[in-house]
Parts: sequence; C-alpha cells; structure tokens
Amino acid sequence: MFKSLSLKVILFGFIFTFFSSFGQSYFIGIFNSSIRADLLISHGQFGTIYASATLLSSLVLIWIGKKIDDINLFKFSMFVVILLSFASYFFSTIKTIPLLFMGIFLLRLSGQGLMSHTATTTVSRFFEKTRGKALSVTWLGLSAAEFILPVLIVFLLTVISWREIWFGISLLVIIILPPVSFLLIKKLKLNSRESSKENKINNNNIKQWTRYEVIKDFRFYIIALNMLSMPSIATGVFVYQSFIISSKNWAPFIFAQSFMVYSVLSVITLSISGYLIDKFTSRKLLIYMNIPLLLAVMVLNLFDNPLSCFVLLGLIGISNGFANVLGSSTWAEMYGVKHIGGIKAITTAMMVFATATGAATFGILIDGGYSINFIALISGIYIAFSLLLLLFFRKTMEPVYL
Repeated sequence: MFKSLSLKVILFGFIFTFFSSFGQSYFIGIFNSSIRADLLISHGQFGTIYASATLLSSLVLIWIGKKIDDINLFKFSMFVVILLSFASYFFSTIKTIPLLFMGIFLLRLSGQGLMSHTATTTVSRFFEKTRGKALSVTWLGLSAAEFILPVLIVFLLTVISWREIWFGISLLVIIILPPVSFLLIKKLKLNSRESSKENKINNNNIKQWTRYEVIKDFRFYIIALNMLSMPSIATGVFVYQSFIISSKNWAPFIFAQSFMVYSVLSVITLSISGYLIDKFTSRKLLIYMNIPLLLAVMVLNLFDNPLSCFVLLGLIGISNGFANVLGSSTWAEMYGVKHIGGIKAITTAMMVFATATGAATFGILIDGGYSINFIALISGIYIAFSLLLLLFFRKTMEPVYL
C-alpha cells in the first residue's frame, strides 16, 4: 500500500502522535488528584488554571504552527521535541500555582498542540490519493498510547512520585525523538508528495485556499463547530474523571481500565475510517462523526452502573477515531494542501481552545454544585445543535474546482 518514503512519513506521524500524549488532556488528567493534593487547590481552580493555560497555548500555536509551511521540517520537528522535553522537566518541578499555569501551558503547546500538528500536517501534505489510510495509521500512535499509558501511569504512581514520572518523560523524549526524526524525515521537503499522476491532476483542479480566505468561509465555522465537540467534551470527562468516579460511586481505577476499551474502539474506527474516507471522502462522513459522542453523554446522564463507564469511554473512542482522521483530511480536501500548515495551525489552535473551554466549563459547573448528569445533558444539547447545523448545510461542503 505504501512505498519506502511513504512508510517513513507514516512512521514519523505515528511516533509523534504517540508522544503528543504527554500534552493530552487524558494523560494530564491522570495526575489531577496528585497535583491538587500537592498544591491544595479545588476542582474548579484546577480547571480554571488548565483552561487559561490551554487558551494561551492555542493563541501561541496559531503563530508558531504556521512556520511549518516555511522552514525545513526536520528543524521544525527538533524545535518541537526540545520544547516538549523542557516542558516535561519543568512540569516535574512545579510547586506554586503560577508555575502550574506555566507548566500546563508548555505541555499543551508542545504536546497536544505542536506534536500532533507536526505529525498530521506532514502526513496531510505528503499524501493525497491515500490520505485517509495514512492519517488513520498515523493516529494509531495516539490510540496505542491511550491503551498503554493510563494503566502504566496508575501503576507507576503506586511506586514513585508524579514528579519523578514527569522527569522520566523528559529524558525519554530527548533520547528517542531526535534520532527518530533524523532517520525518518531529514530529507523530506515541503514539496514532497505521494507519487501519482492522478493526484497531480486532482490537486491542480482544486483551489488552494490561503489562511485568510479560509477564515472568511462560513463553511469553515460549521465544520469547526462539529470538530470541536469531541475535544471540548472529552476533555471535561478526562480531566474530571475523579469527580465522575466519586459521583457515580465507581471503583478508583475504573477509568484506567475503561481506557483500554476506548483505545481498542478508537483503533478499529481509525482503521475503518481511513478506508471509508478514501472511498467516499471526508465531507460525506462528517455527519456521522459525533453520533457516538452524543450517545456517550446520554449514557453518562442516564446510567450509574460501573459497566456504563466502559460503554461511555467506548463510545467516546469511536467518535475519537473518526474525529482524528476527519479533523486532518477534511481541511486538505476542501482547501488544498499548499497552505495546509497555516490552516491547520488555526484548526489545531481551535481544538486546543475547545479543550480549554471544556475544562473550564466542567470545572465551573462542578464548583457551582451541578451534577455530572446535568453537565452531560448540556453537552448533549450542544452536540445535537452542531449536528443539525451540519445536516442543514451538508450540500455546500464541496471543494472549489478551478
């Protein structure tokens, strides 16, 4: 299916999405209780700090992320790797609230933001005919991490402190990623593409939108509204998993166990969605992306049985599998790949901003005394509204052909 250079690009994307976990909400959420206990802060305070730091990282990402269109990919990747390693080390040293803010800002910018942005922009730009399959394999890196890391970290927290874990992560990043990047993408150029005459013809027929043109297109905001459902709501669930566990009277480690179901179903959905995207296009699949997420918040609202935790995370995992691939391929399909780095810098920043909104909203509502059932109901209303809007305008979701 893929040739030698293609395999290198995919492997690079896989590894970078795996390591993006160290800035992802599900991973940082595992340390929620430990951090709050050390710094003596409430759920709401943690959520506010997390949200404001994430918001700042999304704004910075818009500027830094665009640079991937202008400079050598290897140099850009090295900058991201060094920043993630430093962020992990810095996070291991935090002892005050301002330092917590800085630590989360650096992790969110370098991990969830720039690591995933670098991986998906590189793959989206290089592949055209098999973009769906390539992105689905790339995002398997994050799914693999989601399967392995929660249980591993929960175990490590019983043996060593959370600060020692983050120091170890810093070393792991700086030891592994530089040689990996050198071997895989050192010679990759900005104009390197998957070879195919058909791709060149199709690419020439599609308008290559600039970032400024994209932000004036009303369709961009309808799609974005749907794309942001998953990161905002899933972040709230992941960051406040300890609150959900206590509210539902579930066992302490049930979320860590349920992440395995989440990961398995994410992987299955990723594999299927890559094939479906290449066959039917991303635009036609968008309407199905958040239906499992809508069912997930309904489960969270209606059921208290411990088994419902596995169903909850399983359904989120299905939507996550679709969202990861569609969130990268849709923009390339509709707006071309010439300026995809700048466009994805905005969309990735919006995604990071959505996680900030999710964390803040959940935290404020929790501190306000609202139940997780009520929060799930509000989440469901938002998902349903965005789905109906997309359904109404679905016929306009086509690229502009020259």
